[in-house]
Amino acid sequence: MVTIPLGEEKTVFYVAKNLTNKPIVGTAIFNVTPAKVGQYFMKIDCFCFVEQKLQPGEEMKMPVSFYIDPKIYEDNNTKNLKEITLSYTFFKVNLSSEGKL
Repeated sequence: MVTIPLGEEKTVFYVAKNLTNKPIVGTAIFNVTPAKVGQYFMKIDCFCFVEQKLQPGEEMKMPVSFYIDPKIYEDNNTKNLKEITLSYTFFKVNLSSEGKL
């Protein structure tokens, strides 16, 4: 859990590990819950913006920089909210027949 003041930029790290014996190229999609806060969650930089390559057994810390727009407390649907969850699904990218690892 991370606590930050509204409007303040924060960088957190997610960890991924390649549990296979082959290099893997992957990407991630994110989810913010509850959904009604998505418009106030502002990602500045994210590992999910580019594909990631992990070698066999490699573990990588992947950064996400974000802030919560202070306008969240001007919205009647979100002004009493105390917690936001950011989660990621990381999945393998299938390369074309011409793509090589």
